[in-house]
Amino acid sequence: MSLAVAAAFAAAAGPAQAQSLSALVEQARGYDAAWQAAQAQLQAAASRAEQARAGLLPSAGLTAGVNYSRSDVTRPPLPDVTVNGPTQTAGLQASQPLYRPANRIGYEQGQRGMDLAGAQLDAAEQDLLVRVSQAYFDVLGAQDTLAFVRAQKAAVAEQWAAAKRNFEVGTATVTDQREAKARHDLVSAQEIAADNDLHVKRLALDQIVGRTGASPLPLAQPVHLSEVQPGDVGHWVRNAEEQQPLVRQAAMALDVARLETDKAKTGHLPTVDLQASYGIQRTPNGTVLMPGINSRTNVASVGVALNLPLFAGFAVQNRIKETLSLEDKARADLDNARRSAAQATRAAFFGVQSGLSQVSALQAAEDSSQSALDANLLGYKVGVRVNIDVLNAQSQLYQTKRDLAMARYNVLVGTLRLKQAAGTLTSADVTAVDALLAR
Repeated sequence: MSLAVAAAFAAAAGPAQAQSLSALVEQARGYDAAWQAAQAQLQAAASRAEQARAGLLPSAGLTAGVNYSRSDVTRPPLPDVTVNGPTQTAGLQASQPLYRPANRIGYEQGQRGMDLAGAQLDAAEQDLLVRVSQAYFDVLGAQDTLAFVRAQKAAVAEQWAAAKRNFEVGTATVTDQREAKARHDLVSAQEIAADNDLHVKRLALDQIVGRTGASPLPLAQPVHLSEVQPGDVGHWVRNAEEQQPLVRQAAMALDVARLETDKAKTGHLPTVDLQASYGIQRTPNGTVLMPGINSRTNVASVGVALNLPLFAGFAVQNRIKETLSLEDKARADLDNARRSAAQATRAAFFGVQSGLSQVSALQAAEDSSQSALDANLLGYKVGVRVNIDVLNAQSQLYQTKRDLAMARYNVLVGTLRLKQAAGTLTSADVTAVDALLAR
């Protein structure tokens, strides 16, 4: 790498204290709203599952009350009776479901709902890893672009100065000088655009990780990119059809729909509960039958209650039809999720394969472009090449360098996207990318 390129990279790199990809991912976990929302959803689903458990457990209630009444009883030829005073009551009721199939199915649905929220959290986790990685390498790509543009600007400035010197001594035409100036102006405009793009990319990374001044570590040189393992696209597709979070969510939604159909069918079934109660009633001033006598009545009962529905206006039958249709919809959604996951995985797999081939081709093109530039510089010095040839060779070299850098970043992010499409992306994959970064 030339001194001009090295200086340009140092100027574009920004703050000296840089962070690894894993470090920024950890910071994003405590800030990213989508990931935190998925976490809260999982906690809510767990509480909802516990609520469904209540339908299988006993329930108890305590009641108490006081009321004041006055009773005037006329009993000719007997004397009239007037009774007034309070009536105090207290009671305790308890119930234990013995046979309530709808409650049991509701509990199973609660468990499936918790699994569904877990799959949603996995999807949010993988999405967070990819978003941070994309923003991370977007910044590195923008830094490289700015560095290469500045290096090209420095090289064009040198060529411009040489053209002016040669023109002054009469060994070059004014055309060479004007061509170099025009190329210098063009590269200056590209530098402004590249600098603005880097600023925007850094803001995007800061927004994801929740901090200002995030500075990614560059790739260690030389860069060694690994082949996709395993190299069989069928393996990745099978994983996607089984493990991809969206597929898992669709499969759990189908389970919930099937359970809802089973619950609807219980509308024809009886329910059986074990019930027990104990009550106390106290009348300090007596009753109409026993005026003036303080009385207390204790009543205890225990028994089994059976409730058998006979007819509900065809509500149960129509509810079953509805749930069967929703079950068909959930099954179609699952098929669609599997097909979409398989297609996305194939596209990601071949994208990474193509990217690796592109990196190899651009590495060869970089060497060829450097050789072409050296040859044009030598030819310009001996008078067999003109200034525009050198400028074009410089532009081709730095464009190839930019394309090569972006191709490497695309392969790294594409590999993570492939694992996301297959549903196997974890933090360990991000840690593996950290091994390629300069420390």
